[in-house]
Amino acid sequence: MDNTIRLTVTEALAKYLVSQKIQIDGKVEQLFGAAFAIFGHGNVTCFGQQLKNIADQIPTWRGQNEQSMAIAAIAYAKANQRRRIGIATSSIGPGATNMLTAAGVAHTNRLPLLLISGDAYVSRLPDPVLQQPVNFDDPSITAIDAFKPLTRYWDRIISPAQLMHTLPQAIDNLLDPEMCGPVFIGLPQDIQGVAYDFPTVFFTEKIHRIRRPEPEACALKEAKTLLLQAKKPLIISGGGVHYSLATHELAEMAAKHNIPVVETIAGRASLLQDNPLNAGPIGVTGSDSANHMASEADVVLAVGTRLQDFTTGSWTVFQNPEMKLISINVGKFDAIKHQSYPILGDARTCMTKLSALLGDWRAPVPWSDKAKAEADDWKALVYRRTHPQVGDLLPGLSSYAEVIGKLNHLMEPGDTVLTAAGGLPAELAMNWQSYQIGKFDIDFGYSCMGYEIAGGWGAKMANPDNEVIVLVGDGSYLMHNSDIYSSVLTGHKMILVVCDNGGFAVINKLQQNTGNESFNNLFVDCKRSKGKLARVDFAKHAESQGAISEKLPSIEEFDAAFTRAKAADRTYVIVVDIDPVSAAAWSQCDCWWEVGLPEITHNQNTAKKVSDWEAGRSIQRRGV
Repeated sequence: MDNTIRLTVTEALAKYLVSQKIQIDGKVEQLFGAAFAIFGHGNVTCFGQQLKNIADQIPTWRGQNEQSMAIAAIAYAKANQRRRIGIATSSIGPGATNMLTAAGVAHTNRLPLLLISGDAYVSRLPDPVLQQPVNFDDPSITAIDAFKPLTRYWDRIISPAQLMHTLPQAIDNLLDPEMCGPVFIGLPQDIQGVAYDFPTVFFTEKIHRIRRPEPEACALKEAKTLLLQAKKPLIISGGGVHYSLATHELAEMAAKHNIPVVETIAGRASLLQDNPLNAGPIGVTGSDSANHMASEADVVLAVGTRLQDFTTGSWTVFQNPEMKLISINVGKFDAIKHQSYPILGDARTCMTKLSALLGDWRAPVPWSDKAKAEADDWKALVYRRTHPQVGDLLPGLSSYAEVIGKLNHLMEPGDTVLTAAGGLPAELAMNWQSYQIGKFDIDFGYSCMGYEIAGGWGAKMANPDNEVIVLVGDGSYLMHNSDIYSSVLTGHKMILVVCDNGGFAVINKLQQNTGNESFNNLFVDCKRSKGKLARVDFAKHAESQGAISEKLPSIEEFDAAFTRAKAADRTYVIVVDIDPVSAAAWSQCDCWWEVGLPEITHNQNTAKKVSDWEAGRSIQRRGV
């Protein structure tokens, strides 16, 4: 009996992708829940037709830019807590390389993304083909080789039989808790249509479950010994807590052992804000409350975080010279940082087992009382930021914090708030009060300008029954806005709040804070034509893409505008003018951050700033 089926490479690829399922809360669903495609000569003739053939199982959405459609796929996966995955496919050349930035976003943030692009011909008979940059020294190198440092797994299919090795490896990398990240598959144009007799068993339905690696008993015992001796223990909750579905275990462990918790940007909303042990967000874009706790902590339990420089204040937030670091992480690379005591394993499993080992031990009450008092001070500061007084801002302008404060009270359970680059990530991380677990997305691993609107589109696909509210600055809006049209075209309604501060205000602030003069960041400071400064009418621009939009005459109109946006049947854009100078709460946090400054300068103002900045280095933790 013949147990094979003759298929082309792209037929087999599509058939295999459809056969991959995942079990979520007892329900079996397609592992790949969405595909995003822009077709060209490198992927339309073969793969495009196969995507059409499986569209009833894996819907394909038409993107407007390869970078943004791949970002939409990333946000889709993030909103699904890495349990459902998006596909992005492009042609060769610029279509493929447009997705490099998205690969960087997924790689940095440990998020799954399947990238499939066309490639030049294996035969090389038509070389150079349209859009093919030729490498003179090595003709085997094409544009898609640029994805190698930005992906967890990379392969170029030059034989149909390769699929039987490549595809299982690709899927495993996408789902593995440690190796999770982008996967790239290149399809040369003369290989996509080649037929092969594939074993039928290769296409048997596969139901996946996310692995939960178990920690070693000796590592848990070592952590137990350290914690039992601790007088000022602190938990840092990272994004891995969300991906492990461990927020309940985090709250239980903190309560049982009376350990204060601080959150990274990726770990925000892992604990409710009214929890008395939630001491706020840590780091440069965090709160004085969390940073003050970190400065005194003698044992720090970092859970599911890569301890990025914004989290650690470039490793200055831990100022207790006796501090011991315990790191729970599925990834060895992240777990062993800075002479830590690593516990390699799943966050939920590790916390459960460690808590059981600790028995009835509880941290001293004065330490948890301090956490609450510090958090109360931070919340009072947040209130002042989100309710500015007359004179705090330029006339007629609002602040990021004020907008965030309004959204914090207007959003309903199930709604998601999302932002990425510029000043908004810091403002949202610093000022948000978490009334629900999760439903909070900031790309600050890669801090990608242009993530916001595309990410909102993908997040909405994962949250069809609730609102996705996108906070975007004018700078990011101008970089990537075409997915406003994508959301209207496909019926994935978002609410966009465009905060217009007249340029790249957060970098202008950094420019000034380091002793430099404002230059080329705000529109008023860049080289431009004489006469009246030209400004974009964002409301009209969004309307031209099919959205409903309005520009607020004042922030007092925000509540009513948001109510209209909630009631609208398609994407709604609200434009708010923001004070570019007074609005930056990110500079109101007691935390150092290392930036590259000149060792020698002939400007006295810059020299003073450099001297002040370098003073912070004296408390920088030296690690390996």
